[in-house]
Amino acid sequence: MQVQVTIADGAITDVSALQLTDRDQRSAQISNYAAPVLRSEVLAAQSAAVQSISGATLTSEGYLTSLQAALDTAHFTAGQSYSPSGAG
Repeated sequence: MQVQVTIADGAITDVSALQLTDRDQRSAQISNYAAPVLRSEVLAAQSAAVQSISGATLTSEGYLTSLQAALDTAHFTAGQSYSPSGAG
């Protein structure tokens, strides 16, 4: 899972999924459903700290972990950081 984030004027303006899972057809369907929902949630929250999508936990965690890494690389600090369930 790999996502790209666009930040302009101190705000997250876009999130693009560069690579979604294609392990099997069912995983691809889940990812294709979850990615746009997660994108909308992230843009609204201006953070990677959003709820996982029910039924797409692994996709959500991969997406949000990749997003948080991108935000960290960009030194973006608005909102809260994402922490996978069970961590910290």
